[in-house]
Amino acid sequence: MSEPGRLRRDLRALLAEPWRDAAALDRLCVGVVAALPVDGAAISVTTAAAVRGFSGASDPICARLDDLQFTLGEGPCWHAVRSGRPVLVGDLTGPWGERWPMFTPAVLAADFQAIFAFPLQIGAIRLGAVGLFCARPGPLGGETLRDALVVADVTALTIIDAEARDPLSPVDPLPGECLDGTGVYRAEVHQATGMAMVQLGVSAQEALVRLRAHAFAAGLTVDEVAREIVARRLRLDGGLSG
Repeated sequence: MSEPGRLRRDLRALLAEPWRDAAALDRLCVGVVAALPVDGAAISVTTAAAVRGFSGASDPICARLDDLQFTLGEGPCWHAVRSGRPVLVGDLTGPWGERWPMFTPAVLAADFQAIFAFPLQIGAIRLGAVGLFCARPGPLGGETLRDALVVADVTALTIIDAEARDPLSPVDPLPGECLDGTGVYRAEVHQATGMAMVQLGVSAQEALVRLRAHAFAAGLTVDEVAREIVARRLRLDGGLSG
């Protein structure tokens, strides 16, 4: 297991500028899987507009599972962001897994038995979450838990540092429960949410909920539905597109 100081240096190197490159968080997740005894990793960074700002994953399966949490509005990363505490589920067939009736079956079908989520948090500012996936059930060992907390800490600090240097950044972290979402900037989701607000005459939060619901019912991701709305091929109010 890596020493905390060395792990921090290795993670900083993986997040070196330009950290906002489309593959930067993917590289970090691959590095996390190499450093920790886990089988998959995903990171989602939140924006103040209640949409995902940046994300990365160690492989396409973990990326899809992370996106599914956003689509469904349920899962350990959501819980970690909302509570500000780690969510450690060593066996998804147990009581914790029952809390996510739509997400848990998808994780089990992907051959993962355990999932661990850690909030990206600096004080009261919540920035998103790190999710770790394991093929075998069981708790995280003490050293692995320590290293996972280092991953979350370094990632959060790097994001805060980068945003402080870039006032034009799309990521706008806010305190506590102001952050409701949980991977590259989802500008289309933000734009589609605004268009749905006008179409439906509802708040931004309600428009995003309706967008997610449509995505789930249609078997699509939120990104795919947003793209259709922005291209004016889809209206959530049932009106004519175009």
